[in-house]
Formats: sequence, C-alpha cells, structure tokens
Amino acid sequence: MALVVLLLVGLLLTGGAYALFTQTSSAKATTASASDIEGGKKLFAANCATCHGLNAEGTRNGPSLVGVGAAAVDFQVGTGRMPLQANGPQAPQKEPQFNDEQTAQLAAYVASLGPGPAIPEDQYLDASKGDPAAGGGLFRTNCAMCHNVVGAGGALTRGKFAPNLSEVSDKHLYEAMQTGPQNMPIFNDANLTPEDKRDVIAYVNEVTDNPSPGGFKLGSLGPVAEGLFVWFFGLGAVIAITVWLSSRAK
Repeated sequence: MALVVLLLVGLLLTGGAYALFTQTSSAKATTASASDIEGGKKLFAANCATCHGLNAEGTRNGPSLVGVGAAAVDFQVGTGRMPLQANGPQAPQKEPQFNDEQTAQLAAYVASLGPGPAIPEDQYLDASKGDPAAGGGLFRTNCAMCHNVVGAGGALTRGKFAPNLSEVSDKHLYEAMQTGPQNMPIFNDANLTPEDKRDVIAYVNEVTDNPSPGGFKLGSLGPVAEGLFVWFFGLGAVIAITVWLSSRAK
C-alpha cells in the first residue's frame, strides 16, 4: 500500500512539474475586459468573419483562429497584412486598417476563444537590455537563410519572400518569432526564450540602425554579392589602369 501511495505521489509531482514547465510557453488566456472583447467581436463580425467564419472557426477561404492568441492578431492586423485585400502568394504589409485600440479589441476577442501566445511584455521588448552579440549568433543560425544576415530580406519560392526587417517594430519582431506568420517557423519559448528573442531584436536594431563599418553596404546583400562586385568592378579597374599605363609607355 505504501508503495502505491508513493507511486501516486510521484505521478502527481511529475504532472505538476510538466504543467509548470509547459507554461513557460506563451500560451495564455485572455485578461482583457468584457467591453474590449465585445468590441472586438463586433469588429470581427464586420471585417473578418467572411473568411474566418462568424465564430472564427475557419472556412474554405481562411483558417480557424481559435487558439492563435492575441499576439498573432496584433501582428497580422497591426502590420496591415489583415484584413487581406486580395489573394496572393502571401499577405503583403500595408497601412493598417484599424487603429491601436481597435487592434487591441480584435486581439482580445480572438484570445478569448482559446489560449494562445499573448502580446509580449514590455521587459522583453527593451532592446537596450538585450545582447546583440548573442542575438547575432541566434539570428545567423535561425533567420539569416531567409532574411539575409543583416535582415535585408530575400526571395523565397513561388513568389513568396522574406521581408526586410529594418522598418519592423520591436513588438512585431517578437510576435513574428512567437507566432510564425506565413512562411516563417514558430519559435516558441522552448526554442527561443523571451530573453533570446530580446537578444535577436537587439541584434536586428544594431545592424539596421548603424552604418556599415566596412564602407559601402552594396545593398546589404551579403559576402557573395560583395565579392562579385569586387571581382568584376575591381578587377576591371585594374585591367583598365594596366592598359592605360601600357599605352602611355608606348
């Protein structure tokens, strides 16, 4: 009997530990006011239900939004990607249709439908507390293959693209990592901790806010493009000077 009791206690402790550690992800229930949720519901019915369903259950024209969380809505609506104006390979960034208050109400309503990633706390958006060097390592490992090593963006397949990050706000950078919009993978807190995300933001700010230490950026296209530039134009200049000197000697 004592052994059975010990096993049950062990299972309960294990389950409690599992719940504790899994809560380190950003999946949280909404804490918004009832008025915000009701306002967001009205905005959703008027502007989003055609594609996502009246209860955000999804339709043939748009996915279900139950469980996507407030962060996904804040990113998509705050960057103007949603509501979508036309079908295409991916939703382009444009002038937001809703103001900050309306965006918060929409986020509150969708968050009320099921737990999901919450809008990040201010402490994780303060890039001055981040480590750009550590963030650079994380960015080169996880992001540079699509966004370029300095966040200049790049082309993907079938008309898709990774956007330039120079004009993206810190909050939207965090939310993009947190929710994985469109072609981007999700980097939840098990992949990149909130502190890691802050370091990545610090790195992006560092490379986009400061001039190139090496001189001309050449479009920030990376070492291959820079090497080709030197090869063609630099070598061409050397040949031209050599020809000019030879003609003068004659």
